[in-house]
Amino acid sequence: MLDHNKLIKLLHPPVWLMVLLAAVCTAALIVTFLFDYDTHPLAYVIYVLSFYTLTTIVLACIRTVPHCYRTARQRVYDHPVGERLMTDLSFRTHVSLYGSLLVNLLYVVLNAASGVYYHTVWFFVLAGYYLILAVMRFLLVRFVNRVGIGRNRFGELRRSRLCGYILLTLNLALSAAVLMILYQNKGFSYNGILIYAMAAYTFYITTLAIINLVRYRRLGSPVMSMAKIISMAAALVSMLSLETAMFAQFGADMSPASRRLMIILTGAGVSAVIVTMSVYSIVKNTVEIRTIMEEEAYEE
Repeated sequence: MLDHNKLIKLLHPPVWLMVLLAAVCTAALIVTFLFDYDTHPLAYVIYVLSFYTLTTIVLACIRTVPHCYRTARQRVYDHPVGERLMTDLSFRTHVSLYGSLLVNLLYVVLNAASGVYYHTVWFFVLAGYYLILAVMRFLLVRFVNRVGIGRNRFGELRRSRLCGYILLTLNLALSAAVLMILYQNKGFSYNGILIYAMAAYTFYITTLAIINLVRYRRLGSPVMSMAKIISMAAALVSMLSLETAMFAQFGADMSPASRRLMIILTGAGVSAVIVTMSVYSIVKNTVEIRTIMEEEAYEE
């Protein structure tokens, strides 16, 4: 039997050996499956060796990734801008608004250009959707640049309420997209492994949007809360886009009626959540605006 030290050495071989084993196993697996040798006795040796190699790589990652993360995190904190980005939520929101605005504008240009080139309304609908997001984020960026966050609550409430009204119009673009998916067979399509990457990214931004929506709401800043509501709306529409892509990739055995029903239910659910967030923001901001105005009038 292997003692503890020998087992540790076996599961943690030198890096050069792991690289060599990974290269050999990859080449062997390609030959095995390419030439239909998957049932050959030697193939089972390759499977075992590949499993061992994968295990050593996973263990090496488990051991090194936390250290690399701590090192990278410390380097970020050592830089003044990085330290502020990690500790100042207002500054982080400001930076994220700029990034999101630039991405939205890029999507507007790309989809509008695609609509002109391919002569299809589908891309113009997508351009309209991203334009609405860009308008709201531009209004928030402009307010933060001119006034800042936490300095003028009355102004934040009014700007947040305005974005709430604009957010309601997002359902127009969403409804148009759903109708085109249902009746014109439009939608999204990602080939090969790209669909798995898009799925992981979509679930990541949705989870992050939910966490930030709760986290930033506790800070009491209407502008920061609205920024996260916009991110949440964008993430939900991305989920709808992913659903259509999944149907295109894996829904060959699914009946058209079932597919349409799923798209209708998802589209209605996304629309209901967006409307609820918009109305809640409008009502909440309006009530507080009136309270502030009444208090000011009473003081006069």
